[in-house]
Amino acid sequence: MKNKVGYVYDPVYLRHETGEHPENPQRLEAIMALLARSGLKERLALIEPRPATEKELALVHREAYITRIKEIGQAGGGYLDSETIISPGSFDAALYAAGGVIRAVDAVMAAEANAVFALVRPPGHHATPGQAMGFCIFNNVAIAASYALKKHGLKRVAVIDFDVHHGNGTQEAFVNDPAVLYVSTHQYPHYPGSGGIGETGRGQAAGTKVNIPLPRGCGDAEYQRVFEQIIIPVVKRFHPGLILVSAGYDPHWADGLAEMRVTVKGFAWMVSTIKALADELCEGRLVLGLEGGYNLEALAYSVKATFDVLLGETEIEDRLGPPPHYFPPDIDSLVAAIKKTHCLVSP
Repeated sequence: MKNKVGYVYDPVYLRHETGEHPENPQRLEAIMALLARSGLKERLALIEPRPATEKELALVHREAYITRIKEIGQAGGGYLDSETIISPGSFDAALYAAGGVIRAVDAVMAAEANAVFALVRPPGHHATPGQAMGFCIFNNVAIAASYALKKHGLKRVAVIDFDVHHGNGTQEAFVNDPAVLYVSTHQYPHYPGSGGIGETGRGQAAGTKVNIPLPRGCGDAEYQRVFEQIIIPVVKRFHPGLILVSAGYDPHWADGLAEMRVTVKGFAWMVSTIKALADELCEGRLVLGLEGGYNLEALAYSVKATFDVLLGETEIEDRLGPPPHYFPPDIDSLVAAIKKTHCLVSP
């Protein structure tokens, strides 16, 4: 099979209605409009999602929590926390979001596609086993990782999270599980406050949770450095059978919810690097699930760049260009501390 790339999408994701909230249906509408306008959509294989079953949700979430979400949606919706909204259509959208990433896993495992990007919402990486938070209801990528281990008999799965916020829910889901490598680059200190260097997993899982808490102002060069010096070696050492990505584009310099300086081309480089790891380690099996990204233009062009990379294109369109102000922070001591923590250098 030659570089067949799939995408998951369905209008059901627009039924998660959030009004003027930053995480709103316009995010997916902007992405899909650009993919269609650029002609890229025609080069991709549609992988139709299905709803996750409650048994699949329970791979990560407590049954009482699942029931509560369903009942709140049926009662007309409301706030699950101060910033996480549920509308009458949100439960179905959330089922299809988790099921969409599961369907992407099935597609790459069955060689329907080399790589699949699940363009889903609501996002998921903040959702813990028993709590919605940070715009997230069900933890789509964590559920898919658990599903891959259980359904497809994989021994090891890696999750790489480049959203600007730490995926506390994903980390909590696997904090005791040595079969899942979780690697996160995130602005720190920042919401949700977790993701320090010392959070490495518990018991037999110690060392399988790799947190890279970056100071504000980091751009393409800093991200490239931590990928080359930390992420590539730890993923190679773990040698997963599948790589999942929590793909959040809010580190972009134009995104108002954080203070990073990544560009569209910076995201393309990161995805290219992850794709190379998947090609080397796990027969190219790569699944991405959409997380954050709230500047519509930056989000749409970054997602397009992701697909371009997956398709093997080398020319990346970056309409937004470099950040207007970029003063690179010093991350020498941070990188050294992480490498020491994870035995990437002699202690």
